[in-house]
Formats: sequence, structure tokens, C-alpha cells
Amino acid sequence: MHVTRFDKAPPYFPPAHFDMRCLRLQGHEAGPAEQLWLGMSQILPGGRTDLNASPLEKLYFVVEGELTVETPDGETVLRPYDSCRIAPGEARALKNTTNRPVMVLLAMPLEAPKT
Repeated sequence: MHVTRFDKAPPYFPPAHFDMRCLRLQGHEAGPAEQLWLGMSQILPGGRTDLNASPLEKLYFVVEGELTVETPDGETVLRPYDSCRIAPGEARALKNTTNRPVMVLLAMPLEAPKT
């Protein structure tokens, strides 16, 4: 078993993320993982990501606050305990349009599936 204490989780700094604090909970620099990694992001009021796509599937779970997820199909607001899947190649933007911080759990594969 590998334990990462929240107060010791290493930060990471993804491009095109604004007014966000991102922590790695498992995988990459947080410790061993074979297939996926787990992160936690705090998105401050007005915080956001750019609308872009990646080859990796993304799973988001809202722990607290309200998260607006934009895709080419429109916007959806996720509230605590709501989750969504972003398919590989699907563009997405995350936004906090409220005056309260949002905490979001993120699970992603370590690498794109072999085709």
C-alpha cells in the first residue's frame, strides 16, 4: 500500500489552468501507479482552464462547490458528488463562476491507450 497524506501531496502545474491549485494524490511524483493517477484541484472563484482536448480520458468528481464544465455541446453545472467523464479527444473547459472555491477530484490514465 502507498499512502499520500493530503498535507504532503505534491503540487503540479498544468498549462492553461488559471487560479487553480492542483495536487497529485497518487501516481507520477506522488508515488507508484500502474494505470492511472489521481489529483485534487482547488479552483478559486473566477478560476478556469482553457477549452482544449487531450488523448486521455478524464473523470471529474466534485467534492465541494459548483463546477461548470464546458464542451463543444454546451455547459453543465456539477454540484457536490456529481461526476462526469470527458472522452479522449473531447474538448473541455472547467470554470468556477461562483464566489466560493471548488474542490474537484480527477482520475486519468497514465498514458493514452495503445492503438
